[in-house]
Amino acid sequence: MSWFKRNKEGITTSTKEKKETPEGLWQKCSNCKAIFASEDLKENYYVCDRCNHHERVGSQEYFDIIFDEGKYKELNAKLVSGDPLKFSDTKKYTDRVKASQEKTGLKDAIRTAHGKLDGEDFIVAAMDFSFIGGSMGSVMGEKIARAIDMAIKTKCPFMIISKSGGARMMEAGLSLMQMAKVSGKLGQLAEAGLPYISFLTDPTTGGVTASFAMLGDINIAEPDALIAFAGPRVVRETIGRDLPDGFQTSEFVFEHGFLDYIVERSDLRDTLALSLKLFRS
Repeated sequence: MSWFKRNKEGITTSTKEKKETPEGLWQKCSNCKAIFASEDLKENYYVCDRCNHHERVGSQEYFDIIFDEGKYKELNAKLVSGDPLKFSDTKKYTDRVKASQEKTGLKDAIRTAHGKLDGEDFIVAAMDFSFIGGSMGSVMGEKIARAIDMAIKTKCPFMIISKSGGARMMEAGLSLMQMAKVSGKLGQLAEAGLPYISFLTDPTTGGVTASFAMLGDINIAEPDALIAFAGPRVVRETIGRDLPDGFQTSEFVFEHGFLDYIVERSDLRDTLALSLKLFRS
């Protein structure tokens, strides 16, 4: 026998009258699976307050954190990739770029911006992993090179926020050339006596790690970021042995002397401001 029964008919809620939860209202930590209101996670810089996992974020979020009052001017915003090799795999390269542009609202895998940090001019190049895995193509190299030229012209510090799967295979050798191109430009920045801060986030791999991501006057990283040339699976299969705990995390890389310090996202702005003051003193 049921505990409750309906005495009146027609009191059920119709499908049209049911209220559905708006999409994007809640988010799940990709590490511990804790559920958060999206607004709360945003206020905490997209860092889980249970396990301290730093969710991947894009250039917009970093610009909002770093620049005074979130104000900045984007540089060379209209640069887009060509298709010099007429490349095609499962789809044409031009179609892949167009699809990524429509999905993300970005022109390519990196944005560069000029603003102020603690009242001082600062130029930042930030990668977006959502755009073809933050892959390094000709546009990335050119935008970084132009941003460095701007830093030299305005005599201000420069930072690259790396978040990349490495070279963009659809541009082959033209992609690999960006390693030398950016490294050469960073040499010009050094000759001008201007600091370069390299900020490595999850993941920083491939040709980006093998070149300019490790050339900073200061190399810093977010907690538990993957920093590598080849990923752990490839390394394990190549050497045929188990890897140490935490292999290729930012903590592991720091312990082996390749990073100057690891910084929480909530402390990033203040830490950068202090670091740049030390260069000026």
